[in-house]
Amino acid sequence: MNQKKQKRRLSIVVPLYNEELNVKPLIKKVEDALASYPDQWELILINDGSSDNTRKTLDESAKNNENTIRPIHLQRNFGQTAAMQAGIDAARGEVVVTMDGDLQNDPIDIPKLVNRMFDEDLDMVAGWRKNRKDKLILRKIPSAIANRLIGKITGITLHDYGCSLKVYRAHIIKEVKLYGEMHRFIPAWVAMQTSPDRIKEEVVTHHARQFGESKYGISRTFRVILDLMSVFFFMRYNARPGHFFGKIGLYVGSAGMLILLYLAGLKIFTGVDIGSRPLLMLGILLSVMSVQFLTTGILSELIIRTYYESGDKRSYTILNRDEVSEASEQKW
Repeated sequence: MNQKKQKRRLSIVVPLYNEELNVKPLIKKVEDALASYPDQWELILINDGSSDNTRKTLDESAKNNENTIRPIHLQRNFGQTAAMQAGIDAARGEVVVTMDGDLQNDPIDIPKLVNRMFDEDLDMVAGWRKNRKDKLILRKIPSAIANRLIGKITGITLHDYGCSLKVYRAHIIKEVKLYGEMHRFIPAWVAMQTSPDRIKEEVVTHHARQFGESKYGISRTFRVILDLMSVFFFMRYNARPGHFFGKIGLYVGSAGMLILLYLAGLKIFTGVDIGSRPLLMLGILLSVMSVQFLTTGILSELIIRTYYESGDKRSYTILNRDEVSEASEQKW
């Protein structure tokens, strides 16, 4: 693909929740950082059901610059992941940038991340807050542990999963649907659409929070752990869930059958009474569980087939998507 023909229009997605004091400084910083950007850009500011004057401040700012400032107001507080998804869905550019609205991410790094993505033909460049300006015990240590755990389970090794400043090709990130606390695992979800080799990270600037207080902190640890389990399942068994449940069913069933064969041998060859043995109940229980897991596997395969065949869903992502689309439009 000729990179000179690739458009680099930016859609910058920023979720906001009770950040009225940060709205205007954020817009000013983005405008300054992209003053010399060679292509068009838009700033999508998602008001995540704020209870302060964030909505009013956003609307006032948008009136002054309707071409680039696009406020989106959610009906209530849905959470950072849902707000980020709303912004990604509304994005019109070929490049999507996500960042926090608390001024800790610096928009000055955006052109650097975009240039690296195109120069190295990547699909995603994640920010790395190497010199992070946060509290050691409450934020840095838990974050370091989480990064290690996420990297170990997902197989995508990054220094900083929690940095919201990331740059994506729009057609890749729009294939990803975010739920729960899934914004923390976007690199893992993106790796389901493209090769992990096309995901890199870049050191970015990080500032201490000046106004307000953190709304999306480490207090959601338990939900993050549950979501991490979901990420593991979907990364390994997204298109073949029957293998996951079937494998468990075979292991459990094999253990149950061995127990029952052992007890049957005792009864046949020694005449020992096995009717009152707890081991008999365990063998029967494992056998029944095996049937349940195998049945669940079959049902999950039917569901996943329905998912892909009933709508515009694909189990693959094309690398040279634009070239293939142009060729498809030409007469055979």
